[in-house]
Amino acid sequence: MCLGIPGRIIEITSTESPRMCRMDFGGVIREVCLEAIPEAKVDNYAIVHAGFALNLLSEDEARETLKLLDMIAQFDDEEIE
Repeated sequence: MCLGIPGRIIEITSTESPRMCRMDFGGVIREVCLEAIPEAKVDNYAIVHAGFALNLLSEDEARETLKLLDMIAQFDDEEIE
């Protein structure tokens, strides 16, 4: 099973192949490949797995996904205690 994390495109760093960008994952900035979603623009949200943006999603969808991931992390923290 793999997990895709939503992030926001803050800068497109290369428009030539491979098309690359910098993405913000809640304050953590990473370089991500945009080849699978050539229509992506700055301020779009995308699901990323292993450094590759796989598909675009709305800001609402991204926030809901991040909220659910946070709830899972909190549940896991409670199990450890």
